[in-house]
Amino acid sequence: MAKKRMVLEIGMGTDIRGADSTKAACRALRDALWHNSLSIAPALGKRLDEMIVDVHIGVPRSETVDKAQVLAVMPYGKGTVTVVEGGLEIPTDAGGSTMIANACAIVSLDIE
Repeated sequence: MAKKRMVLEIGMGTDIRGADSTKAACRALRDALWHNSLSIAPALGKRLDEMIVDVHIGVPRSETVDKAQVLAVMPYGKGTVTVVEGGLEIPTDAGGSTMIANACAIVSLDIE
């Protein structure tokens, strides 16, 4: 068997007032995943939990992201989360900031 890339999903998430990197990252992954209903696994005779999902998050202050919370967003499949510096942080007039995160989910299956 070989790991074959099947789908690339892309999303964006924000935390408007709290500048919470994890909240923005979770929302970005939901944005990527919740606009689709993948039927590729069953179409190839695989179970949904056999999908391998490699999640990549770009967000300011990447070290503040709780990867376990991001991974918990996935409805099925086995996943990994990689977080890198990216996204955008926009200062607000009130002294806080708005956090923007980008996410991609690469869905793969082990197939011949």
